[in-house]
Amino acid sequence: MDLQLAGKRVLVTGASKGIGLAVVRAFLAEGASVTAVSRRSTPELDESGATFVAADLSEPDGPARMVEAVLAADPRLDVLVNNVGGGDLPEGSLGDVLDGGDGVWQYAFDLNLNAPVRVTRAALPALTEARGAIVTIGSDSARRVGAPGSTPMPYAVAKAALTRFSRELAERVAAQGVRANTVSPALTRTYAIEGEDGYMSQVARVIGVERADLVRDLPAGLGMTTGRLIEPDEIARAVLLLASPAMPSATGANWAVDAGSVKVA
Repeated sequence: MDLQLAGKRVLVTGASKGIGLAVVRAFLAEGASVTAVSRRSTPELDESGATFVAADLSEPDGPARMVEAVLAADPRLDVLVNNVGGGDLPEGSLGDVLDGGDGVWQYAFDLNLNAPVRVTRAALPALTEARGAIVTIGSDSARRVGAPGSTPMPYAVAKAALTRFSRELAERVAAQGVRANTVSPALTRTYAIEGEDGYMSQVARVIGVERADLVRDLPAGLGMTTGRLIEPDEIARAVLLLASPAMPSATGANWAVDAGSVKVA
């Protein structure tokens, strides 16, 4: 199947590892030109062949300065993938009923909501010129009420707001020929989940279990009917389809790649 992505110029945020890195590789495999953005690169990203731009998108002026630099190199932009997000909880936050105080919540919203909104605002003129596509990475936690500790509350609430932003955006940019969609994964095999210093390591320490045991049991505990973690490449494939000009009627959608974790009809 020709996804008609060869030669397209793509901007991917949060691209150094995990889902972002998988998305970068997937677009490159389709013949696209990819600019990858994160605070710092990784050997895996360096080896991909993507153009790297360093930026801290949680800072108020970070997104605008990043987009300006990207478009200064080439004013074309066909696809924006808003993947930046996440954020670890400070030690002790998991013992709080709201998973942290004002600073924790502010940072979660700056990274998971404000940064994608600001990147989108800055990139929209170029995307309008190209009649392009925006794909935003959400989370099943925006719709699923999980067990305490399975997902930080500030992150889940910010992702819920991000999903609503993407849906509203789709309505407002349709007349300009721009499509906006969301992909919402469940528990995915990333460093945040499996890494020694990732979020699940924090949870494991708080509840007094081994990280490997917690990660092993989480898919079943979250109602993922496959019983296993999702691979980043699976998310990347959904992003490719939603970004593809071959799917012109796909807009305003929220594609769940969640192994059935959200139990609604």
